[in-house]
Formats: sequence, C-alpha cells, structure tokens
Amino acid sequence: MAQTVVANPFAGLDLDRLRTRTSAKWNFYADDVLPLWVAEMDAYIAEPIVKAVTDALQNGDTGYPMGKNYPAAYASFAADRWGWQADPANMAMVADVMSGVREVSRAIGGDDAPIVVTPPVYPPFYGVAKALGREFVPAPLTADFRLDMDALEAAFVKATEGGKKAVMLLCNPHNPTGTVHTREELEALASLANKHGVRVISDEIHSPLIMPTAKMVPYLSVAGTENHFAVASASKGWNLAGFKAALVIAGSDAGDELKSFGFHGAGHIAAIAHSAAMNDARDWLDAAIGGIDANRKLVGDLLETHMPEVRYQLPEATYLGWLDFRDRGLGDDPAAVLLEQAKVGLNSGLMFGAGGEGHVRLNMATSPEILEEAIVRMSKAKA
Repeated sequence: MAQTVVANPFAGLDLDRLRTRTSAKWNFYADDVLPLWVAEMDAYIAEPIVKAVTDALQNGDTGYPMGKNYPAAYASFAADRWGWQADPANMAMVADVMSGVREVSRAIGGDDAPIVVTPPVYPPFYGVAKALGREFVPAPLTADFRLDMDALEAAFVKATEGGKKAVMLLCNPHNPTGTVHTREELEALASLANKHGVRVISDEIHSPLIMPTAKMVPYLSVAGTENHFAVASASKGWNLAGFKAALVIAGSDAGDELKSFGFHGAGHIAAIAHSAAMNDARDWLDAAIGGIDANRKLVGDLLETHMPEVRYQLPEATYLGWLDFRDRGLGDDPAAVLLEQAKVGLNSGLMFGAGGEGHVRLNMATSPEILEEAIVRMSKAKA
C-alpha cells in the first residue's frame, strides 16, 4: 500500500480516443455532443487495478466470488481515510449499490413501508420506491443543501402513520449537490429516525471522493446507527461501474439480520478490481481528487466569466456540479435547451425531484479543456 506520486488522471485526455469508448457516457448522444452527464470518469484506470484484473485472467481466476477480500479492503480503506473501524463480518457483497439498497429496503421495510428521500436527490432512489410499490415521502434539503431536521421529522411522522414501518434513503455524500453531511447532522438524523422507528440506508458510493475542504463521516460510525445500514463501493472513486460489485454494511446490531438476506450477483473479477482499488490505488485516488478539486474551481471561474447569472456552489465531494440556471431564463428543463442549442449532454434537474427545476447536473470528471469547451458552448444558448 505504499503511496507514490501519480499524475492528474484528467490531464491531457484525448477526445478522439474517448469517443472510441462503448460505455453509456460516450454512446448515448451523437458525436457532435460533449457528454457531461452520467457518473463515469473520463480518466484511465489505475495501473494496480489493471494489473490485478490482468493477473486474474492470466491465472484463470475467473470463478465465483468468495466474498472475503473486498470487505477486508474496504475496512482497511475506511480505517486509513476516516479513522473508522468497520467490521468485515458485518458486510455482504452485492452486485451494485442500488441493488443493495433495493434489497435491504425490501427486507427491513415490509410490504407497505414508505421510503423517505431528501430531494433533490439521486433519481434511482425514486426507482426503488417504484420497484417495490412503495410510497415515497420527500424531506427536501434546505436552501443551502443541508439536511433539514424539521422536514425530516415531518416526513418520518407521515411515513409511520398507522404504525407503518418506514425506510429512509440517505445520500452520503449527497448527489447531486456534493454536500458532505457533518457528524452532528448525522447524529441528529439517527436520533430522529430512532425516535420514529425509521431505519436508514446510507448510500456512500461517492464517499472516497471527498474534497480537501471537507471531512467524510461514515453514517454507521455515529451514535444511534447500530440497527441501520450503509452500502458502499469502489465504483465511483476509481471509475469501475463496469465491474459489478458493492458492499452492504450492517450496523453493529444488525449483522445477524444481514446474514439472512441472501444477497448475490457480485462478480469475482469485479471484486478483485474493487479490492485492488481500495488496497493499492489510493495514490491514484488522491491524484483524481486533486484533479477534480482543480476542475470544480475551474467550473466556478468559467461560469463567472461566461455565465455569471448561473448559480453554483462548490461541491464538497463527488465530481458532480449542481448548476442553477433559473436566472438564465432557459425554463424548467435547461438541459433540453443546452442539448439542442449547445450540443452539451447534461442531466436534467427534473430527474432529481423537488428543487431540481431550472437546474442541471454537470459531470466534472474530465479534462479542463473539455469543461471549458462545454461551458463556452453553453453560454451561447438562448431562451
């Protein structure tokens, strides 16, 4: 796990080479569109991950996953980065974060348990409620993108009416705003949830991508979360969405319950890749964070120069920018206008629920040159 100096993985990216990729980011739109939407990085994969996967293939190590190395790698990473002693015995592998969220929601909520969400929030959270036939109850964020405890309490009261069980899906750190919840906020949330009998599932897929100005607090590291859950993955931190693996992590009192869930679907090679990322590519992650840190500041500078009326708060985590176009006059769905007029592919804010009107989500995990070209194009779009 020796740390070395790694170059910024977003420097010098070749646009023509990126367009040869066959993944969703580079194939959804026509070739004249700059795609800055789905959460894939444009960076190339860290060498320790490439080596681990290549070695496994060359050794014929392509069978079923055992499920030991990935939890151990996550525990090591969590101790190193956040000072949290996570117990691998309280972890189970799943295919990806959202399948883990869905199955835990199904297992702990019962057939009619409402799902509390904090909009604007990651769109698949709504998909979980739909897939399970559950009502979702919104507890919107504050104007500065923090958890609103009054809104949460009102949502918990509504969700548990008539003695219903309820589940809350927490985004930690938050997608799309990039907010990193503080320990005090998470403790207050856990206390409220326990008061009302709500069990929390924390999606921590972006937790490795914390900017230098913030501090990640794993939800299960705070008091009162012993009966709650988290789901985590190396997918976003190291650009491994194509390698299907994630971890469901149980609070200290929910480990036996976790063992009864019977998860499946993680890939063996994927688990090897994710384990190598967390064990051996922390230096690459640091370089990626440095590049994203520079890019998030560049976006602010470019907006100030070309579209000063677009509001943008520096994200504390993730590589996603939440841009407020309401003063630009492009309507409730500026992403549609920007795609048509500027040929830039962005996520529509409408996907994220209440508070998403007039917003777009911008993927900043690309080269500074591509970001500059995109924002210059966007500045020419008219109402």
